[in-house]
Amino acid sequence: MVGCGSRPVGWKSLCRHPKDNDLTISNPHSFHIPVMGTGFTIDTPLRVARYGISSVVSLVDDILIEQMRRYHCSQQGESYEEIAPQAEDGRARRITAYLDLLGRLVGRQVESMRAMDFAEGNDLTRYFRLLPDSPLKRQYEQMLATSDAVEKARLQEKLRGQVVAGSIDVNIMTKLDRDHYRGGEKLPAIFSDALAALRGFAQSTLRSSMVFSAGINQRLYNYLSEFPDFFPDSQGALVKKIILKVSDYRSAIIQGKYLAKRGLWVSEFRVESGLNCGGHAFATNGHLMGPILEEFKKRRRELQDDLFQLYGKALAKQGHAMPAKPHHTRITVQGGIGTAHENTFLLQHYEVDGTGWGTPFLLVPEAVLMDGAERDKLCRATEEDVFLSPSSPLGVPFWNLRTSASEEVRLRRIQEGRPGSPCPKRYLAFSTEFTTIPACISSRAFQKHKLRALAEEEQVGADVAQARELVLAKACICHDLGGNATKPLGIDPTATSAVCPGPNIVNFKKIATLEEMVDHIYGRISLLTTTDRPHMFIRELRLYVDHLGTELAHVKTGLVPGTSRVFQEFKENLLKGIDYYQELAEQFVEEKRSCFLADLALLRDAVEPLAVKG
Repeated sequence: MVGCGSRPVGWKSLCRHPKDNDLTISNPHSFHIPVMGTGFTIDTPLRVARYGISSVVSLVDDILIEQMRRYHCSQQGESYEEIAPQAEDGRARRITAYLDLLGRLVGRQVESMRAMDFAEGNDLTRYFRLLPDSPLKRQYEQMLATSDAVEKARLQEKLRGQVVAGSIDVNIMTKLDRDHYRGGEKLPAIFSDALAALRGFAQSTLRSSMVFSAGINQRLYNYLSEFPDFFPDSQGALVKKIILKVSDYRSAIIQGKYLAKRGLWVSEFRVESGLNCGGHAFATNGHLMGPILEEFKKRRRELQDDLFQLYGKALAKQGHAMPAKPHHTRITVQGGIGTAHENTFLLQHYEVDGTGWGTPFLLVPEAVLMDGAERDKLCRATEEDVFLSPSSPLGVPFWNLRTSASEEVRLRRIQEGRPGSPCPKRYLAFSTEFTTIPACISSRAFQKHKLRALAEEEQVGADVAQARELVLAKACICHDLGGNATKPLGIDPTATSAVCPGPNIVNFKKIATLEEMVDHIYGRISLLTTTDRPHMFIRELRLYVDHLGTELAHVKTGLVPGTSRVFQEFKENLLKGIDYYQELAEQFVEEKRSCFLADLALLRDAVEPLAVKG
């Protein structure tokens, strides 16, 4: 492993220490906006951070990131000097430059707000009106009710001092770690996509968090140790923090221990539904959100103590300052949350520290970038339009909008006899089936080779219909997801945008303002257009029942491998989850309880007859 401690000759400034730029003293909101695609949340911090709302920027696409830096520099009067893709450490430097820009611009927004009067309609007033019921919100209301001018001015000054920005967090999907080649030779590991992205964040001035998703990547996790900001400083504080997106407790403890043994602390475990989410869906083996959160609730102290013991030993061995007590570890949850009642129940019953709201924000232009035509399609989307597809080149189920421009162009290319994408960015190029240098299985070049090979198999009597269908289903998601940023900003007016909403989108049917969506989350209004929306736990359970049925059908046709033991365990976990939810229903009010139990009974009837024998 080549890292900052062992640089190539001539390598300079790879590990500069970031400046102090701490805008996130505390989080005034109980929700965050998760990463969505490569483009949807690429500049969301510039839109919502000044209101204390945290969000996550994807670091997958440094081409898009550089385009966004150029755009926002021109909009804000900042000087811009291009960082070419082939420049020395170009990917990392592009990411650092963009994140530094976000930090500077958000910092200016906050300072400007703090200098404002409390006038109707301005950002300072909007900041406090968006807040949930909290001590800070009550201080604001006290100020409004105060008639004494001197006291009012004192309270206003106190409130200004408590304005803080939401965190500008970033995401690396650990599976997207393409190696790079130059002249046919593989470059050192530090130039892989994931490691370069981590270096870009580590060298930025941000004091925020790195969100890792999709499981362990050992070389990436090991590389964290090269950057001092992930270790406690002389006061025991962490300049940069680690967040792990996990699907269950087992994943949290395994990854948490791996990092703790290297002196690295996980500041947040972000629990996400395996199927009731947007984008890639990493299904568990029938483990459901409710039982998963129950385990975190019961074992939270055990988790923190176990990790702190390993963490302390590692820090002592490395000579780092040892905190007197464990850093706080947040537990948050996201995936399919749709009502204020669900949001409050998660916070109170499971004692989580926060919730993530992603898909509904696709309908909030103030918060999320999206092609207007695609946003209109989302407003009209039905359950048939939002489907769990085989589109992703990663081979992981992927939520897709059937009516998106990306899907339309994929189908048109097939009809015209030239299937596959031109593959302009190659972020998902991993297959070496036909080439020495990896190719993306959504690319035109790969599909041409693969379809030819399948045709040869067909000539000798093989049934390749399903295999051919699976090849043609693959879509260009790395480039087309970015179209939701480049098209509306005029960077690439011809982009064919892909859309990856979670199934929860069908319950929201209109464009919303930021105020409306925040008020919906906190129960001040409701944006739901239907009254028969199933509870988020029921919706996830239904998705898992359908998933199990689909997997069993695929095994019978030979499309995917499987064993009776695995499927039996899957089925048993679903039934255990149903038993748990029956007991949980006692926590619901009578009206919601009866509907919840009726849905459970129907789903139990669907699970029990499923045949899982091999």
